[in-house]
Amino acid sequence: MTFLSTAMARVKPSPSVSISTKAAELKAAGEDVIALSAGEPDFDTPQHIKDAAVAAIAAGKTKYTAPDGIPELKAAICAKLKRDNGLDYTPAQISVGNGGKQTLYNALMATLNDGDEVIIPAPYWVSYPDMVLMAGGTPVVVETSLEHSFKLTAEQLEAAITPNTKWFIFNSPSNPTGAGYSRNELKALTDVLLRHPHVWVMTDDMYEFLAYDGFEFCTPAQVEPALYDRTLTCNGVSKAYAMTGWRIGYAAGPSDLITAMRKVQSQTTSNPCSISQWAAVEALNGSHDFIADNNESFVRRRNLVIKMLSAIDGIECPKPEGAFYVYPSIKGLIGKTTRSGVVIDTDEIFATELLTETGVAVVFGAAFGLSPNFRVSYATSDEALTEACTRIQSFCAGLK
Repeated sequence: MTFLSTAMARVKPSPSVSISTKAAELKAAGEDVIALSAGEPDFDTPQHIKDAAVAAIAAGKTKYTAPDGIPELKAAICAKLKRDNGLDYTPAQISVGNGGKQTLYNALMATLNDGDEVIIPAPYWVSYPDMVLMAGGTPVVVETSLEHSFKLTAEQLEAAITPNTKWFIFNSPSNPTGAGYSRNELKALTDVLLRHPHVWVMTDDMYEFLAYDGFEFCTPAQVEPALYDRTLTCNGVSKAYAMTGWRIGYAAGPSDLITAMRKVQSQTTSNPCSISQWAAVEALNGSHDFIADNNESFVRRRNLVIKMLSAIDGIECPKPEGAFYVYPSIKGLIGKTTRSGVVIDTDEIFATELLTETGVAVVFGAAFGLSPNFRVSYATSDEALTEACTRIQSFCAGLK
């Protein structure tokens, strides 16, 4: 359709959202579907956070706010960054958006020009490259490997940087792999960035509190203070606080960049939901005791999924440090044929046939820029995970 902009030809719909929507449609039609595709906790939002939202409604806090957040939420974000990350920011350095995705998009829209490059390690969250393309930039995808636990090496980062590099997007723990960078691994990357002062760092710390087995989260500006003035530290309340639908994300960075991001937001969505903002204030300032309980469940579920998937001949499933995903390799299944005669040439075909034959919905690896793999979200019940993995085992046993 020639009426549409050329940018629309460069971008695609979110594959993870599309698959989750398809699974929901099949389930609504009466199909026996188990969706392991959605990137959200199955836990309810904690009661004290919901109570804060109800109190905000009762108090009439239902009007427009400043485009990028109420002062109380910005103050809570500053306190969180100091408390948890040792980072000092003022409210003028904080931007609150409609979810973490908007804060990333605002920053890219505010900074990218034609020819600007953005380094994105693969596998990546599905939206990174498309947001870069929509903003007029060029994604530079650098593939990691299972052998390196899906983590970018300092040598790979060095090789990817050019005079046109503007941003490096860094996500730990990772969606889709759950891989978390240790302080030493991250320091190796920040040492590279110190040698290239024209490169800015955009972090996606959304899974900060979903870390297991003693893994200690750290973020680039925390590891290397010399990068503070060219780092945008992004986070939100969606995952750890089970607030995906509340749509609150935030970013902290240089005030000039935050001002530019505010301009973008003021001319697009304007302010995030006022009630959600007051709920987020309570999420950041209130009790966090529930996180440990939730993480205990996530660890149990992770171990269950890894054990069952690793028992399948042809699948290799590494153990991640955080988030609530595993990213198994199906290299050993490529070229095999399903019971219905379909050849598994790609991970997309694997995921399609798995859904068709078993009703289990997963996201294929090509959506995240690295194949042949698939992503499982284990943010659902033990019973559903056991049944889903049993079906995956049966499906793979039937391949010839």
